[in-house]
Amino acid sequence: MAKRKTFEDSASEQHSEEDISIEESSSDEDEYGEIRQEFEFFDPQASWDFEGLKRLLRQLFDADSTSFHLGAIADLILAQPLLGSTIKTDGNKSDPHAFMTILNLEEHKDQPVIEDLTNYLQSRAGANQRLSPLKDLLRPSSPSKIGLILTERWVNIATELIPPMYRMLLEEISWAIADKEPYSFSHYLIVSKTYLAVPSLLNEQTNRPKKKQKPKPKPGIDEGKTMYYFHPEDEVLERHAKHFGSFDYIKQAAEGESDSKSTFHDFGIKQRGHLILIEAAKFEAAVKEMETEFSTQPIVADITMDES
Repeated sequence: MAKRKTFEDSASEQHSEEDISIEESSSDEDEYGEIRQEFEFFDPQASWDFEGLKRLLRQLFDADSTSFHLGAIADLILAQPLLGSTIKTDGNKSDPHAFMTILNLEEHKDQPVIEDLTNYLQSRAGANQRLSPLKDLLRPSSPSKIGLILTERWVNIATELIPPMYRMLLEEISWAIADKEPYSFSHYLIVSKTYLAVPSLLNEQTNRPKKKQKPKPKPGIDEGKTMYYFHPEDEVLERHAKHFGSFDYIKQAAEGESDSKSTFHDFGIKQRGHLILIEAAKFEAAVKEMETEFSTQPIVADITMDES
């Protein structure tokens, strides 16, 4: 069923999920029309969301997605429907366009897929010096209690819709703790992804003139490399993080594949995994800053739509 909780935006006004929308319009009154897209928040639902969650998980883990039984991860998400959210645009039975959940690594440590996932995270943490402390935190003998946050979305989901998902997740965790469920964590570990702009092989193959065009998203620096965020809210989370960093996927993409993912004329994209570790005591402040930076007011975007 749809979530009926409310949350506050930066202006401290109350909104339900029906109030959050993207309004797309054009200024040409004669040739172009207007589209209004409604986004609804739902609990994860086993009856409808299994395949959609698998697709989003495959997108999140990218080249390394074949390292895990994605169906088993989706089953764990669906087994706790009161924790986490999905976003849909065509009612309850439609595919999710976004999801967010949290998994207790200690509680599920005997599940083969969690063992595989934990080993993977340890190995990737070892690939970046900034992430190396995570290796010890993720050991079975560690006293730390890690809540693993998984979240991914389609490209049509605006960043402004993400802070409400984090806010609802915080509320649901607090309710679960009040019910004495095992969701009291010392740290939150967010799995995300970034990318590097790499030279395009198409320019070399076609000898076409190179334009002086740069990637537009706001960059960050990791291991001395300029990286770009797929999820802009990650930059806010990093300001509150104990550790964060990107890593290369174990399974490297084939030569030239970076061009197939490029939205720039002269650059290919090399996607990388990204991890953000936040102490539990600092997570609330991170979400509050995210809510301030990304307003939950309806978003208006100009587009061109030919109705002829």
